[in-house]
Amino acid sequence: MLDPRLTLARDGIAARALEGIVPAERYVDTILRQARVPAAALRRAPSPEAEQLDQLLFGELFEVLAEADGWAFGQARRDGYVGYVASEALGAPGAAPTHTVRALRTYGFSAPSIKAAPIGLYSMNTPVAEEGREGRFVKTAGGWIVEEHLAALGDDAPDYVAVAERFVGTPYQWGGRESLGLDCSGLVQQALYAAGRASPRDSDQQAAMGEPVDATALRRGDLVFWRGHVAMLTSPTDIVHANSTHMAVVIEPLAEAVTRTANRGGGEPTGYRRI
Repeated sequence: MLDPRLTLARDGIAARALEGIVPAERYVDTILRQARVPAAALRRAPSPEAEQLDQLLFGELFEVLAEADGWAFGQARRDGYVGYVASEALGAPGAAPTHTVRALRTYGFSAPSIKAAPIGLYSMNTPVAEEGREGRFVKTAGGWIVEEHLAALGDDAPDYVAVAERFVGTPYQWGGRESLGLDCSGLVQQALYAAGRASPRDSDQQAAMGEPVDATALRRGDLVFWRGHVAMLTSPTDIVHANSTHMAVVIEPLAEAVTRTANRGGGEPTGYRRI
């Protein structure tokens, strides 16, 4: 059975690429769009009050299957997640990206000057295309960005754990993967993306990555899973994770998190993975 989170079909309509795979009354070609806001919510239903499942960052691509009443139903190309995005947050695709944001977050300015008006605040891993340069500023569709906050495609972070640690203090946001707020699996995904690694969106999907490892042989970079939660080992005894207890990204002893979760009825860890 195909995972509905990753299957571009609904109400008898499916993407043409799924013909012969998913039963549907009609198969249609998708329309490629691109996020034109710093972070666009991908929701379970076509409503601003619906649950946020994921986010598109500025410049990320979205395959639209159907559109009505100000909402586009489609699939995020980066992680394959399916849901609804407000049509006003999407636009026609621009040039292929040449860089990504390497800073935790950075402003795009209206002109190549630190005194210019900011026109957008962009999160780590936001893809941008260089359109020109002036001094230390790179011109992009999102404004002028200082070159120190960008990395050329392929210039990946050497340590994904160190990336995750940079998010400490970031507020917890269900379904978030922006630097202003993200959830447990969003943190893992963003850290791996910055290091040039692929990652699915949800913690149960991430639990299939890598290889199992025994709890007595943990090391930095391993992942620990509970039902509906994931954390990353910063050492054999400590974890970094976005969690709803602290409502933020924190580093804390693994033993404390294990005890607290069990005492609250969340059970013991369901597994450990080396990725």
